Amino acid sequence: MAATTYKNPTPTVDAVIRIEKDGVDHVVLIRRNNPPAGWALPGGFVDEGERMDLACAREALEETGLHVILEDLLYIYSDPRRDQRKHTVSAVFTARAIGEPVGQDDAAEAILVPITDLGPMADQGAGPGGAPIVFDHALILRDALRFFATGARPRPGDGPR
Repeated sequence: MAATTYKNPTPTVDAVIRIEKDGVDHVVLIRRNNPPAGWALPGGFVDEGERMDLACAREALEETGLHVILEDLLYIYSDPRRDQRKHTVSAVFTARAIGEPVGQDDAAEAILVPITDLGPMADQGAGPGGAPIVFDHALILRDALRFFATGARPRPGDGPR
């Protein structure tokens, strides 16, 4: 009897990392080393046997050199179109860190963006230098900004997420 093959989504994590600098909250963005090219939130694939929260902290450290403290679960993003490579489901966490991010591993560069600059970037879908914000990370940034300002998370039925 042949084994059944399932085409399940792949679990991923992403982190909206805030760092206070000069009295202003900043968010960490990475410039991706691999396709798709552009800006993204730190994150990646969950390893087999790994908890989502630990995967998020690991990915943040690997890509930015930052030890993060996870604060909250923002939302679960599962739109099959969110990643053109394959169907992924991402648990997105908010986090805090101290220090300067350094791009490493899958990140060619890691930068701090003042939180006041994120809204226009997310609305335009473009990060520094005009490079695109990839995947659904512009949507996640808009959701995170709303959450930081009001405490309101996305709700099921709010549209493709």
